[in-house]
Amino acid sequence: MKVRSANPNDISLILSFIQKKSEFDRKIGAFSGELKVSEEKILKTIFREIPFSYVLFAELSGREVGFALYGFRYSSFIGQPSIWLDDLYVEAEMRNRGVGTELMHKLGQIAKENDCTHLAWNADARNIRGLSFYKRLGAEITEQNNNRCFLKWVP
Repeated sequence: MKVRSANPNDISLILSFIQKKSEFDRKIGAFSGELKVSEEKILKTIFREIPFSYVLFAELSGREVGFALYGFRYSSFIGQPSIWLDDLYVEAEMRNRGVGTELMHKLGQIAKENDCTHLAWNADARNIRGLSFYKRLGAEITEQNNNRCFLKWVP
């Protein structure tokens, strides 16, 4: 398995993973809205001179089986950045095979290379498997607001 950064040739692939993630969230009741993302928006926001977000893909046998979409945040009080993980998605048939772990370890490496204090994200409380995975990774739930769990991980 290899983890790689997305490039402009991956725009339709990024969109397909965002759609799959939204369907997963919809099935567990975590998302009921309308997707407003498009290939044009991805091009304008992720593949610009100063990107708003970044994408990683996990590849197995030349096929993308997982993705992570993340960005950097900065704390003026600490004087260091952190990473906000917006999406982590692994194809259903590839779960429990180390794909998510590889993506998270790559994010941990990126965090260390950029002197980040931690990674943060949120997950739905109904995503039991996901929360169990994050706990095994060493992440902590720092707050819970209804079904929204806020997590923090220091790699």
